[in-house]
Amino acid sequence: MSLFRIRETGSTFLTEVLAGVTTFVTMSYIIIVNPAILGTTGMDKGALITATCLASALGTFLMALFANYPIALAPGMGLNAFFAYGVVLSMQINGHSVTWQQALAAVFIEGAIFAVLTMTSIREAIMNSIPKSLKIGISAGIGLFITLIGLINAGIVVSSGNSTLLALGKFATRTEAGLTFNVPMLMSMAGLFLMSVLIALNIKGALLIGIVIITGVAAFFGLPAGAGLPPVAIPQNFVSEPNSIMPLLWQLDFSLVKEPQFWVVVFSFFFVDFFDTLGTLVGVCNRSGLLDENGRLPRAKGALMADAVATMAGAALGTSTVTSYVESSSGVAQGGRTGLTAIVTALLFVGAIFFAPFVEMVPGYATAPALIIVGVYMMMTLRDLNFDELTELIPALLGFFMMPFAYSISVGIEFAIVSYVAIKIFTGKFKDISFLMIILAALFIAKEIFA
Repeated sequence: MSLFRIRETGSTFLTEVLAGVTTFVTMSYIIIVNPAILGTTGMDKGALITATCLASALGTFLMALFANYPIALAPGMGLNAFFAYGVVLSMQINGHSVTWQQALAAVFIEGAIFAVLTMTSIREAIMNSIPKSLKIGISAGIGLFITLIGLINAGIVVSSGNSTLLALGKFATRTEAGLTFNVPMLMSMAGLFLMSVLIALNIKGALLIGIVIITGVAAFFGLPAGAGLPPVAIPQNFVSEPNSIMPLLWQLDFSLVKEPQFWVVVFSFFFVDFFDTLGTLVGVCNRSGLLDENGRLPRAKGALMADAVATMAGAALGTSTVTSYVESSSGVAQGGRTGLTAIVTALLFVGAIFFAPFVEMVPGYATAPALIIVGVYMMMTLRDLNFDELTELIPALLGFFMMPFAYSISVGIEFAIVSYVAIKIFTGKFKDISFLMIILAALFIAKEIFA
């Protein structure tokens, strides 16, 4: 275990293993959701399950090997939706619809561009040029974003359908047949209470224990997995034969590379992946104390290269952009500090190919409370902000608020960087602004004007 330097980080083997399991369980929904989204394009759903597991396992393993970080990778949510709905199902080039094979080629090229930029240290330079105050705001903003996602997944917060936008979900609904309780919401609140108590008692693996108990209770009483979903049930066969990946393997179609509109697709994948990855790495590593005294990320090049190679490999396997996952924070919250956490998560993704029924058993309301608690943990970094220096505070908080309100990590980073540069310029604090920050701000402004 000297490879991961576990003792140097103050962690233990058992802690790293529990953290890896927690991260996997928290993000295992991607094994089900990614095939459901990409399957709308005509891609083979069975093959997508295998591709999702293999791409996630490979990317997470590379993160452990290249950077020794407790961060897991998988096909990115949002990026997979853009792949399916924004490109394949709605975009046309020269009067013809973009095929999923052509979209995979765009993802592969995006990953290759990332790899080149990483080897030239441009991505690392951009990451390290962002001021510490913004990294704190980004980290906390991801926390607020995760909390909102958890509250929505739990059914505790719902769309109000009116001017208030959001509202508290109903605990029960009265019908002619009587009172119908909102099981997912009540189970999520029970899980949130249970996990909070276990954490307060300093019990190791609190999040994982909570997820297992809520899943077990749901299966024992045959409770529905969600609104309109069948009851949670223990599968008759825990082991299943893996689905063949051959319908998707290396199905890349580069026939559109000469078309300007194709490069718009490549840039769109590139932009979102770049800044989602940046935000996730900064946020998770800040929460785990892995940033140095200057707010920089050690071994950033290795982490970014893992992301780039995983994206290329994912496209070759047949899935959309692979990126670092904010759900890795759940493992960090359980004490994960090294690549061993990532190795455990990667092995579980491989195992999930054979144990798909077991993975599918975990209901969303069992993992939603973990996301809420992880978000709270990440928001604790706000205490490190200098509240007396407004030129640092305001941009950091703009990034903090815009992530959940715009429902986008990259938009939050945009607001943080542009406002930081603008405020520093107009207050005469030019020495605080790096050249790369000015370039980034200009690119963000141009994107919003011309996109």
